[in-house]
Amino acid sequence: MTTTGTATTELLRMTGPERRLHWALADCWTIVRRDLTHLVRQPSIIAWQLGFPIVSVLLFVYVFGSAMEVGDTAGEVDFKQYAMPGMFAMTMAFGFMNTAMAVAIDKERGVTDRFRSLPMSSSAVVTGRGVSDVLHAGLDLAILAAIALVVGWRSDGSPLAALYAFALLLLLRFALIWVGVWLGLTVKNQESAGNLFAVAFPFGMISSVFTPPDKMPDWLGAIAMWNPVSATANAARDLFGNPVPHGGSWIETHSALMAVVWPLLITAVFLPLAVRKYQNLSR
Repeated sequence: MTTTGTATTELLRMTGPERRLHWALADCWTIVRRDLTHLVRQPSIIAWQLGFPIVSVLLFVYVFGSAMEVGDTAGEVDFKQYAMPGMFAMTMAFGFMNTAMAVAIDKERGVTDRFRSLPMSSSAVVTGRGVSDVLHAGLDLAILAAIALVVGWRSDGSPLAALYAFALLLLLRFALIWVGVWLGLTVKNQESAGNLFAVAFPFGMISSVFTPPDKMPDWLGAIAMWNPVSATANAARDLFGNPVPHGGSWIETHSALMAVVWPLLITAVFLPLAVRKYQNLSR
């Protein structure tokens, strides 16, 4: 019997939950391959998505860096060492706009309806988008880290700690994917999805990305401290061995814990919402 015949026989023997799980994973992988194929055929997407963080690096490190004060009672610190982990976190946070835009485009062009009409797992479109976006985010993060090394940023932590820092950054991106999927399915068209920048910009900027919250007005600093982006940025700084000046609040001293808790909470809320929204789309 051929390999294909054996696989078919094994598939036919599957029943109930086992069979549904098989097709959920197989259909998810089909969506992932489709999204990655688009990325390979349109590499300009990567350049476009990295454009804002790269310009931000040049502006804040070389133009405004000398005027930025991020030191604590121990003295001033190198702004590049403080800012780059924040830039990593902000890039991961802004990624949900790209997810929302891609989902909105598929919905507007009828691709989503085409998927819904096919005999495929109802969760595959959502989970497939999540997996492909995490892979894409990993590539974005690698490119941005290379740029950071060029401009003078260095990780003084252990290799294992650095890997954990990058894992936390990807965890934040993974959680926000479901926010992007839900928003992309909720907005009417891709123009509306483009307007989400008005939401993403303060979400990324009102944080500890470029300056410690204790240097902000009290009300604004409180918002920045409890921003999930701040938790991930501060946890990454600590793991990279970079300076982490802060005011000593509970949320700041437990950034490593909150860098895990925030993404888990976001995922627990928005993943079911995204799947339910997809299942309830009008045909």
